Amino acid sequence: MNIFLIQARANRLANRRLLGAVAALSDADFQAPRTSFFPSLALTANHILNVDHYYLAALQGDAAMRHIWASYVPAQTAAELAARQDESDAKLVAFCAGLQPGEEENIVAFDRGAGIENGPREPVGRVLAHLFMHQTHHRGQVHAMLAGTSVKPPQLDDFIMLGDDKHRVADMAALGWKEPV
Repeated sequence: MNIFLIQARANRLANRRLLGAVAALSDADFQAPRTSFFPSLALTANHILNVDHYYLAALQGDAAMRHIWASYVPAQTAAELAARQDESDAKLVAFCAGLQPGEEENIVAFDRGAGIENGPREPVGRVLAHLFMHQTHHRGQVHAMLAGTSVKPPQLDDFIMLGDDKHRVADMAALGWKEPV
C-alpha cells in the first residue's frame, strides 16, 4: 500500500470538490475580504497552489524552486484557480505513484533564499506529510470562509476510507478513477 499515493489522490479529490463549490461564487465573492490568515478565498487558495508548486519543484529536484515560488502569478478567478490546482494535483499524484519502496527516505534539498547548498534537507516522506498537512490546514480555512457565502461548503473527508466509496462516485468518475482509491 502506497500511503502517499492514497493521500495524494484524496488531496486531489478534496481540492476538486472544494474548488468546484468556490467556482459557484462570483469573481467579486472569490476576491472579497474575509476573516482568515490570508483574508480572502482568492488569497488562501492561491497560497495553497503556490506552496504546491514550490514543494513539487523541490521534490523533483528543480533548482529553480525559489524562482517558481517568487514568480507565481495568482489566479484571478475561481475557475482559473481550480484548473491550475487540478493540474498541480495531478503532478503530485503522478509523483507519489512513481515512488518506490524506500524512496520516502531520499533527501530533498530546499532553497529558502540562500541557495540549495545552504537550505534545509528533509526526507521525501516528511516533505509529503507536511505538504498534505499544509493543504488540509488551508483547505479548512477556505471551507470556513465559504460558509460565510451563499454556497454550502462541501464534505471533504470522503476520500480515504473504503467504506465511504458511495460518497465519491461522481468525483471518481470525473477523473476516470476506479476504487479502491
